Amino acid sequence: MRVLVTGAAGFIGSHLAEALANAGHDVTGLDALTGYYDRSLKRNNVDRLAARGIETARLDLAADPLGPVLDGIEGVYHLAAQPGLSPETDRRAFVRNNVRATERLLDALAGHPQLRAFLFASSSSVYGREATAPEDAALAPVSVYGRTKRRAEAIVRARAEPERWDSCVLRLFSVYGPRERPDKLIPKALRCARRGQAFPLFEGSEHHRRSFTYVGDVVEGLVTALDRFPRCAGEVVNLGAPSSTSTLRVLERVAEVVGRPLCIERRPARPGDQQCTRACIEKARRLLGFAPTTSLRDGIVREADWVGRTRIG
Repeated sequence: MRVLVTGAAGFIGSHLAEALANAGHDVTGLDALTGYYDRSLKRNNVDRLAARGIETARLDLAADPLGPVLDGIEGVYHLAAQPGLSPETDRRAFVRNNVRATERLLDALAGHPQLRAFLFASSSSVYGREATAPEDAALAPVSVYGRTKRRAEAIVRARAEPERWDSCVLRLFSVYGPRERPDKLIPKALRCARRGQAFPLFEGSEHHRRSFTYVGDVVEGLVTALDRFPRCAGEVVNLGAPSSTSTLRVLERVAEVVGRPLCIERRPARPGDQQCTRACIEKARRLLGFAPTTSLRDGIVREADWVGRTRIG
């Protein structure tokens, strides 16, 4: 199929674009290369994709004309989004890049003659403080990010109803691995351990538990969702590890992998943090044969190798 991946210069998007190309799809990327984190990391990903014959159009979904890049597209993975929980990020950025951008992409796809499948990457954040339930659980997000992803989910499902194409919403859980955003827990801890710097830990977060899921496992699920699209069309599907690990245990693993102790610097608690996530993946197993296989330690080892070879602040 001819497939478009939005957010292709990002962490998950770049891995996904490569995997789709490896599976034989004709892939086009789209990314605005926003400055939320170091653009050089995104440019490196664009170069990596270009070396594989994957072109990445630099377009802003919320503002730029989208018609030309959608010509002939048969499948869309919509991963582009405004991430994060930082209070420094203006709420309007979340609305613009998560809601408005999704609306404009769907506007451009209205009546599209070739489109067959629209796959939307959502987040476990839509569940709220606890994300351990199946997909039909009530949603109560506690962050602006989670609330705007919930709105985007609803928009995708509503817009797909009158169209010839269908949609699938895939809720991702705490994805980590090489090319991860530098402000996230594992890459930040790896850099601090390597450099002997103090790791800033939000008060109480050492007890938070997450369904840490290696990027390769998530990407395998995403690709399979397209391969088996008739089975997951119209569905919402969790993609994550069916286990939960505390922040403290992750930091201990990082110190073990690096071979150096990690010094902790306490910071005030951060609003909007989830208390516990553990992916309920019975539906993903049934529809996609989804079964994550990468252990947390193996995943951290692979990310540590990438961090050691990458210049990031």
